[in-house]
Amino acid sequence: MVSTGEKAPEFTASLADGDVGTITLSEMLETEAPIVLAFFPGAFTRVCSHEMSTFQDRIEAITDAGGALYGVSIDTPFALNEFRDQLGLSFDLISDTNRELLEKYGVAMDFENAGVRDLAKRAVFVVDESGMITYDWVSDDPGVEPDYDEVEAAIRDAV
Repeated sequence: MVSTGEKAPEFTASLADGDVGTITLSEMLETEAPIVLAFFPGAFTRVCSHEMSTFQDRIEAITDAGGALYGVSIDTPFALNEFRDQLGLSFDLISDTNRELLEKYGVAMDFENAGVRDLAKRAVFVVDESGMITYDWVSDDPGVEPDYDEVEAAIRDAV
């Protein structure tokens, strides 16, 4: 797993932004740093819906602090667009169907009692304009959400 003080792994992935496009970390950092990558196990699940809705409720504070938020899951960009619509999310979601980001960031987990392998752990990384991870939080318990005040403080510290 990558952690605070390390270079964030570069990636290009599908982006669910109401349409379907692609997104590259280094290009995002040129215009939107710091970047918040909020990994979540799966769209349309109770805890993930609550987490993304809570981030939406706090999106003004996040952007006022200087951050750009992206949710990340293994769901397809088509499913993520529907998830965005249903929750009324104004931020974009990154689709990691190939699980490359999960591997690069070290946040893959198996949900054995559901028979599902390689889901995203619930995790948050803040990446500053130089591409360094300035904050990391990773939970082995998919039912635990991040400390949202701590994430906002990390964004302010990364500016």
